[in-house]
Amino acid sequence: MTSERRRGGGGSRGLVATDGTATNGRIPVLKTYKLYIGGAFPRSESGRSYLVSSEDGLPLANAVRGSRKDLRDAVRAAHTAFPGWAAKTAMNRGQVLYRVAELMEGRRDQFAAEVAAAEGLRDARASEVVDRAIDRWVWYAGWADKITQILGSANPVAAPYFNFTIPEPTGIVGVVAPETSSLLGLVSRLAPPLVSGNTVVLLASESRPLPAITLTEVLATSDVPNGVVNVLTGRRKELVPVLAAHVDVDALDTWGVPDELRLETEQLAADDVKRLSRRASTVNEARFDWLDDRASERPEWIAAFLEMKTVWHPIGV
Repeated sequence: MTSERRRGGGGSRGLVATDGTATNGRIPVLKTYKLYIGGAFPRSESGRSYLVSSEDGLPLANAVRGSRKDLRDAVRAAHTAFPGWAAKTAMNRGQVLYRVAELMEGRRDQFAAEVAAAEGLRDARASEVVDRAIDRWVWYAGWADKITQILGSANPVAAPYFNFTIPEPTGIVGVVAPETSSLLGLVSRLAPPLVSGNTVVLLASESRPLPAITLTEVLATSDVPNGVVNVLTGRRKELVPVLAAHVDVDALDTWGVPDELRLETEQLAADDVKRLSRRASTVNEARFDWLDDRASERPEWIAAFLEMKTVWHPIGV
C-alpha cells in the first residue's frame, strides 16, 4: 500500500505519495529554482538541474546544477559589488543586514516548512531552528559597528607619530555552507564575512538547498546591494575546487567542504595565498550543535575575514 504525505513549503498543497506521485493520478510539477548572481536569478548556462528530496525521500523541487561558468559569473558580480559595500559606514551595513532579519521573519512559516522537510524535523523543532537563525542574523548584524572598536587599537610608539591599527575587509569570500544545517548553519557562516564589508560567493548545501534559495529571495527584496551575496547550488565535487582555485577569491570558508575534498581544497587555496577559515578536524560537521550560541555566536568568525592595516601619522601634521 502506498503511504501518503502532505506536501509542505511553497507551491501547491495536496496529498502526495511517498514515491512523488499525486494520489489523484496526476504527476505533480516540481518547481525548478534558479541561481542568485548579481541580484538576478539566472538559469545555469549548462541547463542542468538535479532533484532535491526531503529527508524521507519525498521529491520537493529541482535545483540548478551550477557550472564553472556560473561560479565565475558569481565571482565577477562579487568583485563589482565589493567597493561599494566596503565603503558603507558600519552603522549602515548593520541597518541593511537587520532589514534582512525583518524580511526573514515575514517568511518564517515558509522557512520552517522547508527546514522541516530538508532536515526531517518536527514542526516545533523546525520553528525553533528558524527563530534562532533570525536571531543569529540580528546578533551578527549588531557587530557591524562594534568589531572595529574591539579589534582596532592606538599603539604606543617611541617616536613623534600616531600609530593606529584598523581592521579592513579582506575582499571576496567564498563560503561553502554546512551540508546538514540548511538554514541555521548557513546563516551562522554567511553573516560573519558580510558584517565586516566583504562580498560573498556561497555554495549552498547540495542535498538541502531550498532554505538557501528562499533566503536569496529575501536578499533580493532587501536593501542588500546586488552582487554582495551570490548563491549557487550544485555538486560540491564540481564547484568547490573551482572556487578554491579562483584567483579573484581572497578568502575561503571551508566549513562545509567534504572531508574527501579538504586536502585538495586547501592546496588550491594556498596557491594564491588565500585567507582560510576552516572547521577543526576534531569537529564533526553533521554533529555540530548550531543551536549552541556559545559555539556559534563568535566575534572571531568575523575577524577571520578581516585584514589589519597599521597607519603611521606624524603628530602635529
